[in-house]
Amino acid sequence: MRRVSVRAIALHEGKLLCVRLCNYNEMASVEGEWWCLPGGTVEEGEVLEETLVREMVEETGIAPQIGKLLYVHQFIFKEKEHLEFFFHIKNSTDYLSVDLESTTHGLEEIEEIDFVDTRTTVILPKFLSHESLEAQIALDQPTKFISFEER
Repeated sequence: MRRVSVRAIALHEGKLLCVRLCNYNEMASVEGEWWCLPGGTVEEGEVLEETLVREMVEETGIAPQIGKLLYVHQFIFKEKEHLEFFFHIKNSTDYLSVDLESTTHGLEEIEEIDFVDTRTTVILPKFLSHESLEAQIALDQPTKFISFEER
């Protein structure tokens, strides 16, 4: 069985838009506080970009302007294969002030949303802290494939 999901990469002044999920410790093998990217699971028959728009609107109330596909991440977690697609979000400044109370899913899924420093914050997946996200967006680079056996 495979879980397919999409994630948003929105940068502002060198910081990455991330969320701290409600009940996040149940969902990862990393101890302590950690952040992840907004996004979610692709439903059967749904197009990747449509999923990202749906998830971002549900979680933030703001529709993303989707740019290029930056990363594809494949990994095994709790004996299940996961495949994640990471897209650049061009309208990152629209997310500087997100009101979770005005969203359909924000309060039930997200504890906190903010732009965070990838050098000082624990972010999942871990490769995001080591990648030059700005370079991957700015340069005419092909989509980068990242594969780990365990998260």
